[in-house]
Parts: sequence; structure tokens; C-alpha cells
Amino acid sequence: MASMALSTSLNLGFRSAPAYKPRNQFSPLNLHSSSKSTRSYPLHSFKRNLTAINSPLKTNSPNFSTKFGNFTVKASSTAPAVSAEPPPPVPWQGAAMKPLIASIATGIIIWLIPVPAGVSQNAWQLLSIFLATIVGIITQPLPLGAVALMGLGACVLTKTLTFAAAFSAFGDPIPWLIALAFFFARGFIKTGLGNRIAYQFVSLFGSSSLGLGYSLVFSEALLAPAIPSVSARAGGIFLPLVKSLCVACGSNVGDGTEHKLGSWLMLTCFQTSVISSAMFLTAMAANPLSANLTLNTIQQTIGWTDWAKAAIVPGLVSLIVVPFLLYVIYPPSVKSSPDAPKLAKESLAKMGPMSKNEIIMAGTLLLTVGLWIFGGMLNVDAVTAAILGLTVLLITGVVTWKECLGESVAWDTLTWFAALIAMAGYLNKYGLISWFSESVVKFVGGLGLSWQLSFGILVLLYFYSHYFFASGAAHIGAMFTAFLSVASALGTPPFFAAMVLAFLSNIMGGLTHYGIGSAPVFYGAGYVPLSKWWGYGFLISIVNIIIWLGVGGIWWKFIGLW
Repeated sequence: MASMALSTSLNLGFRSAPAYKPRNQFSPLNLHSSSKSTRSYPLHSFKRNLTAINSPLKTNSPNFSTKFGNFTVKASSTAPAVSAEPPPPVPWQGAAMKPLIASIATGIIIWLIPVPAGVSQNAWQLLSIFLATIVGIITQPLPLGAVALMGLGACVLTKTLTFAAAFSAFGDPIPWLIALAFFFARGFIKTGLGNRIAYQFVSLFGSSSLGLGYSLVFSEALLAPAIPSVSARAGGIFLPLVKSLCVACGSNVGDGTEHKLGSWLMLTCFQTSVISSAMFLTAMAANPLSANLTLNTIQQTIGWTDWAKAAIVPGLVSLIVVPFLLYVIYPPSVKSSPDAPKLAKESLAKMGPMSKNEIIMAGTLLLTVGLWIFGGMLNVDAVTAAILGLTVLLITGVVTWKECLGESVAWDTLTWFAALIAMAGYLNKYGLISWFSESVVKFVGGLGLSWQLSFGILVLLYFYSHYFFASGAAHIGAMFTAFLSVASALGTPPFFAAMVLAFLSNIMGGLTHYGIGSAPVFYGAGYVPLSKWWGYGFLISIVNIIIWLGVGGIWWKFIGLW
């Protein structure tokens, strides 16, 4: 047993000596072999050696060495150095305090300003919370969804809105259509169909980034009159395609390659989506509302051909100028790649024939787009068509629900966009927008200017008031009739005024990342910082106003619109 104990002690604390192999096997119970060739270890020797090993090593020397039988034990009094450095501090996970203070201060200051005559207390309180939320969304002390949720919480806490009112826009179809677009994009990229289509585009137009951008811009414009939802058009078709193109060209979010292609391409596709929406009566869901309000206000009808004929020239000029201007002031770092078409064709060859999941994804996309085009005849709206398409993808396993839950950008976008829609909607319901419209009308009417200058001021006020709206339809419903009526009263040709306001009701959506259905879609891809999104949005708005009122004005004079 002593030999067994010794063996155990050595195995736990030391490297064992080479195994000793006697010629004659012996039983574990027989501690002494009778063979003369086998070395014999008296039991008392094992005990003495075991005691020496298990007892503390006492020595005045920094190094100690002793020999036991066939092995040597060495010990050192020098212990390995232990770092005394404290662990690194845990980084702050909460809000950025300066932006948070700026946001709260904005709300408090506006809240404390005396309420103007003609404005209700609730409307003014809601305005202060809305502007505080907008400042928070711009400065981002927290992610956008968290900022918007805090804004809704402030509305409920101050009794400005009821809980049901504050969260009413989560039943609006537009935020859900945008979220569904991200789920479609997941399947588009996961199956490889996005890469396949992207390689096809690159093989045809990919020798330059500018050529690639123009191919997407005019493809979207061709689809615009057939798909009356800019959210569906941008999110369901072009966002997945643009993301696939960016990835295929080595431009990804978060690794420093955003400017390689993605930043310019995302911003270009967004800014041109609002232009194509303005070019056709059926290119945006709110355009028929403008036509209907025109009929009710001035008893004149805007037909599909009237709209297209008036918009085609300034629209085409904008589609050509805006991508090139962004290419100059916000350029991609990779501008040309002569070998790209050849490499794209080689990549297509390596992909081989379409997989089963690619075929399902392509079929689902065709079904959804078909319902977007012909859904009006079948009484199927855009979000219902998208849900049907997602259902097919979930049932077939092309996209899993776990993957949908993992699309954090989709849920974040749904949250902040729905929150802004709710607050902006109740600003209108509480009468703040009508008060603003009436104040503008009185101000411009009292200036005594020519109808051209008066109409120019009205246009600018109508256009840039869109910062307070998260929906084109809401803006049109709240202000279109009042501004059209005043413009007509000041001598502006009524039909001309109606057409201009209708066109600009689309283009003003390019100002922010929430002003039109395509904005959250492209912004949510993460390629463009919010400050640049707003900055370039304002700059492009000036360019578009010059084109549509300048080039468009000449064209409209030529066709007899005024």
C-alpha cells in the first residue's frame, strides 16, 4: 500500500521516473519479489521517502535538490511573478450624457415657452416632446429605437397622449412593410440569389461605380409606375440588390470599407427613389391623394398622362444630375474596375445553376412584386403581399423565424419609425399643423408680392416643414389644401400650383431618414452616418428645387401649364 501511495503522490505532484519493468510479473499484493534480478525496496524505505516528499521543504537556499531512489526532486523558492495591475474598468454602457442633456433641454425649453394663441396645451406639449425626440435621434445618446421609445414614454407620462394613442402607429402598415423588407433582404442574400443578380449587374455595368449606380437608378425608375409603394419598391427589391452588390464589391458595414462603394450607392438609390416617386401618379401611394385634393379644391383633375408629361423632363434631369453630384461630393473610394465584369462572369460560372432555395426565393419575389403591381385589382395591399411572401419563405425554410428575430435593424427601425408617425400624426390631430398653415397663409398674403415670389415662399415653407412629418401622406393631408388655396388666391395658376405641390410632396421626402417610406429602408442598411444623411439630404433638396422649378418651369411654360 505504501508503494501505491507513493505512486499516487508522484503522479499528482511530479513527473514520474521511467517505468521499471521486472522480468517476472508480480501480484500487486506481493510487495517483495523472490526474483534475484528484481530490486527490493524495504517498506520502511518507502515510508521514509514518502514522508520526505509530503513534508514541507525547509531550506535556506533559494534552490533545493534531493534524490530519492531513481528520481530527483528539485524545488525553487522563487515564485512566478503575479501581476498586480487592476482589471481594466468596464466601459460605460449607458447613454452618451451630452447628447441626452441636449435632447432633454430642447424639450424643456419649448415646453416652458408660453403657448401661442390658437394652439392647445396638449399640442404644444407634444411639439416639445417631438422636437426633443428629433434632437435625440440626430445626436443619438442611445440607439434610435430607444430614443423614440423614451419619447413615447414621455408622452404617456405627461398625459400628453394616452398609451393607446402613443403606440397607435405600431398598427400602421408602413413600418411593418419596412421591417418585412429587411426579412426579404435576409433571404435574398442567404440563398445566394442576391449575389447571382449582383454579379449579373456587375458583368453588364460594373466597369465603373458610376455606371453601376445609373443602372440601378433607371431600373428603379422603370418599375416606379408599376409599383405604387415606394417602401415596397425600395425595401423589397432594391435594398437586397444594393446590399448584395456592396458585399460582392467588398464594401461592408462596420469594417471600414463602407466608402468603397456602399455609402455612395445607398445614398444615391435613396435620393433618386424620391425623384422617381414624383414622376408618375402611380409611383407613390400618396400621389392619388394629391390628385383628389386638387379636384376638391380647384375642381380640376390631374390624370396619369398629365402628371407624367409634366414630370418627365425635370425628373430625368434630376435622375442624371443627382447621382453624378453625389459621386463628386461623396465619392466611392473605388471608382473604376475594368476587370470587374470579367471577374463577375467567372463568379457566376463558379456558382453553377440555381439552387432549390434560390428558385423558391426568386418565385416568392415574383409573386410579391406581382401582387404589388396588380394588388389593386385583387384588393391586396402592399403589406399583405409582403406577409404572404414571408410566409412562403418561412414555410419552405428559406428564412427561419430565428433569423427574422436576429434582424435587429428591422425591429429598431420599426420602433422609431412607428413612434415618429404616432407623434407627427397627433400633432396634426391636435390642430398644430392647421394653425401653422393658417399663420403662413396670413404672413405670405400680407407681403403684397407678385404671385411668383409669393408662390416661391409658399413652396419653400411647404417643402421644409416636412422635417415635422414622418409620412408624405400625413403632410399632404394636413397642408396641401391650405397652401393650394392660398397660392390660387394670390394669383398663381391653380393647376400649375397643384402640380408643383404634388411633385414636391415626394421630393421633400429626401430631407431626413424618416420622411418617406424608402428612407428608413436605405438608412437602416448602416452605410451612411446620420449627420451625413441629413446634410446631403438638405443639399440635394436645394438642387432638386432648382431643377424642378427652373428646368421644370421652362418645360411647364412650353407645354402650357402656366
